[in-house]
Amino acid sequence: MKLNKLGLIGAACALTLLGNTSALAAPDTATVTVSATVVGTCKFTSAGAVSFTLDPSVGGAVNGAITQPTFWCTKGTSYTLTDNNGLYVSAGAQRMKHASAAEFIPYTFTYTTTGLGTGPIAPFTMDIASQVAATDYLNASAGTYADTVTLTITP
Repeated sequence: MKLNKLGLIGAACALTLLGNTSALAAPDTATVTVSATVVGTCKFTSAGAVSFTLDPSVGGAVNGAITQPTFWCTKGTSYTLTDNNGLYVSAGAQRMKHASAAEFIPYTFTYTTTGLGTGPIAPFTMDIASQVAATDYLNASAGTYADTVTLTITP
């Protein structure tokens, strides 16, 4: 087999290209941005309750027996707690209504309204305090009185 001069040059070029593939396939790069947003949220984890035993023969102001609600907010999230003042609020006073009569007993209902979340692994226990003054139940009719207060937590 006889190669001419042009054939030799072509064969040499082919061998050079095969031996040096980096000249044919240069790498390229791209960047991918990865991001996340942690939502500032708050959730109640348990409800609460306030109950009073009002005995006119004992008199005096009566503090409620309280089961405190619990909640959490995303770590670092500011929160505000509010309530609807109950079903029977009148002139700014929260009141319990007698089950069968048109009678009411006023009560106080207080708690800390703002704070900063620590995350779901460190929930908060509310600090509700509630009281009925002696003058508000001494002449009340016997029976059951009730109200419902709805709490709202806003991040």
